[in-house]
Formats: sequence, C-alpha cells, structure tokens
Amino acid sequence: MSHEKRTLEFYVLAAFFTLFVLFLYGPLSAVFILSFQGPDGGLTFPLNGVSVHWFFNLFEQQAVGDFGASFKRSFSLGLMVMIVNVVVSLLAGLAFRRKFKGSTVLFYLTVASLVVPSIIISLGIGVVFQQFGLKPAWYSSAFGAHLTWTLPFGVLIMFAVFNRFSPAYEEAARDLGATSWQTFAHVVLPMIAPSLIGVGLFGFTLSYDEFARTLMTSGTYNTLPLEIYGMTTNVTTPVLYALGTVTTLFSFSIILLALAIILVMRRRQAKVV
Repeated sequence: MSHEKRTLEFYVLAAFFTLFVLFLYGPLSAVFILSFQGPDGGLTFPLNGVSVHWFFNLFEQQAVGDFGASFKRSFSLGLMVMIVNVVVSLLAGLAFRRKFKGSTVLFYLTVASLVVPSIIISLGIGVVFQQFGLKPAWYSSAFGAHLTWTLPFGVLIMFAVFNRFSPAYEEAARDLGATSWQTFAHVVLPMIAPSLIGVGLFGFTLSYDEFARTLMTSGTYNTLPLEIYGMTTNVTTPVLYALGTVTTLFSFSIILLALAIILVMRRRQAKVV
C-alpha cells in the first residue's frame, strides 16, 4: 500500500491555515474565558475565580455606557439595512438580467463605494447633512452610510445568482400558462430564496458590526460598536468581555438560524421535486 508523499506546499498551507485560525479564534477565546472572571477579577489573566457575575452585571446600571439602548439601535439599524438590501439587490439582479443603456456605468457607480475608505464616506455624509441643516442620526445618515457598504455586496451576490440561473424554468412556466408574476412568485422566488436569505444575513451582520461608517453619521446616540469603543478607555472591569461574549453568541445564533431556514427550504424543495 503506497502512501503519497506530501509536498512542501502542503505544509506551508497547513501552517498558514493554523496561523489564520489562531488569529481568528485566539482573541475570541481569550475574551470568552475572561468574561467568566470572578467578582474581584480584572481585565487580564490569570482568572481570579470563575463566575457569571459580569453577565448579570450587564443588566445593571453602568457608570459608563448604555448597553441596552445601543444594542437596540444596532439591531434596529441592522434590520432596516437588511430589508432594503434584500429588496434592492433582488430588483437590481432582475433588472441587470437584460442589457439596458447605462447599465455598465450604473454597475461601476454601485460598487465604487467599496474602494473608497469607509471613514471618508462617513465624514462626507456627516458634512452633507450638516450643510443642509439636518441632524445626523443612526436612523437616517448612518442608515444611508451603511447601505453604501452593504448594497454593493448584495448586488454582486444577486448578479452571480442570476448569472447561473437558467431561463428554461421561466420559459416552461410561461408555456404552461403562468403569468409573469406567477412565474416569479412560484418559480423564480422559491429557487433564489436561500440566496436572498444569505444577502439579508450578510447585510445585517455588516451593518450590526460597522464602526467606521457610523463614526461620523450616528449623531448623538451610539450604536453598539461605537459604545464598545467608547467604553474601552473607561471601563476597567470584565463586563466588557461579557458584552463581547454575548454579542458574539448573538451573531453566531443569527447565522445558525439562517442556515437552519435555508436547510428547511431546500428539503421542502427536494420533496416537491
């Protein structure tokens, strides 16, 4: 029985992947462990006891920072961005299935914001609002700033989806007497629904975690990333680690929920077929 000899490239890639995993999950693991510090524990190792004291402390009045309100703002903003992201990305994907005058220019204008530094976008939107006498707020200026970040990704994803979508399904539906709306609602939409869920999830997570484009556009009230950043210079207890653990678990829960929905939808489609 012969064994294939592993090349140098294999070990280089394995070492690179190991470093990647360490850089990705090492800090998360440290934050997770330190969030279980005892009541008298500090911000660094070693642990001074093990407890869930700081998780309960999250729900108490803090001397600095407002976790609850900033979380609600980030969650609401993420939902707003998610809905608009899904709708506009879907419509753009449908529109770009056919060539129209100015489509190339419109495409490049859409994705141009990806190459512009986020802080410049944030600063520009904040300045424009002030010039027009409008007060920047998380639900207006920050909402627009987040869309400049999430929409290009959503549009690119839907372009890829429709690029692989065979028009034969639609033609078959129309041959059977279905109207354009019935074809879309009963043929196209169920087939692209998992992709739309992915676009929505992507838009929500990008918005929920966005810092740079929120910095100059959120107005008086902070979103959760800004609140956490502001607390790093003032909070001297592991409550910040507890908050990091909770928000990370929340993000993973959203991802698992989306994957579960996609799995259920695919199983239903398989039963129909």
